[in-house]
Amino acid sequence: MKVVIGADHGGYILKEEITSLLEEMGIEYEDMGCNCEDSVDYPDYGLPVAEKVARGEADRGIVICGTGIGMSITANKVKGIRCALVHDMFTAKATREHNDTNVLAMGARVIGPGLAREIAKIWLSTEFEGGRHAKRIGKIAEYEQKDN
Repeated sequence: MKVVIGADHGGYILKEEITSLLEEMGIEYEDMGCNCEDSVDYPDYGLPVAEKVARGEADRGIVICGTGIGMSITANKVKGIRCALVHDMFTAKATREHNDTNVLAMGARVIGPGLAREIAKIWLSTEFEGGRHAKRIGKIAEYEQKDN
């Protein structure tokens, strides 16, 4: 599995924590920045992460900002992306099992590094259940293909 990860200034420190986790788990990753706490614009980092996942250059993506909201909105603008903003372990598992999310968003000012690590571990290790859920994901994909 290859993961691409990005954060704005509000998520920079948590991004560093999650890249350490990816190394510990032996997961290949690409860090898209940002690389400091100086103010930046979250779309400049969220869009490239989502685009790489959508193009198949990475299997999954992780985006982090202060609340996770901006990154989540940004990632979901990219066709083919199913990004979930997750702040607990239950939804980390459910969003993979039921929604086949391919991008995880987290808020560094909402959750601490310990919980974020657990969320990422669960999200990275949980597989999509398929079945009735695949039909629903198919409906989303079909809608994306329309000229809306």
